[in-house]
Amino acid sequence: MSENPLLAPIHGISLEDYSAACAKMGSGLSEQDVASALGVELPVWQEANLLWPERMKQDETFHIVTLFGQYFGQADQHPKFSNVKPNLSPAAAGNTEKIKTDKDFYDELEVARQVAYDYGLDGAQWIVDQYGISLGDFQIAASNWNEQLHREIAADFDGYNRKQAAYRAKYEKLFSEAQGGNVADDIEF
Repeated sequence: MSENPLLAPIHGISLEDYSAACAKMGSGLSEQDVASALGVELPVWQEANLLWPERMKQDETFHIVTLFGQYFGQADQHPKFSNVKPNLSPAAAGNTEKIKTDKDFYDELEVARQVAYDYGLDGAQWIVDQYGISLGDFQIAASNWNEQLHREIAADFDGYNRKQAAYRAKYEKLFSEAQGGNVADDIEF
């Protein structure tokens, strides 16, 4: 069986390298930090960053996109990025680690993010502002918890929904109060 030519490295940057680099940029690394970690000049990284998405568009089987998602979720284990970290405050660093190791924390913040969007806020930015967790780190956590989440829902759908509803009620109250209450709060029946 021949190797898929769309998976060939671009300027020495493999799909695994590219995926991890994208995750790390979403976590606060600069393009220069990424290029340095990959051992290439900035223009080389920038061209690869343009060409990999084009290859993904050419892949009618979606194999490259599937691998990209897998590698994106494993970015913290990529050897070229294992010692490269953005400068985070101690609180943000602790929360970033916690969302990757504490599923209940992730579940709660996932609901909080969605409720923030429901209230007209940028949910991803709210997570950054409140917890210091970047969108990239949030997405890495989501990718890592995905399989366990599916098992949890399959095992106890009603329990999962109750937990989510409790988180939703907590954050609806928080965002409603921050905005001066909901439109119908003063109507009595």
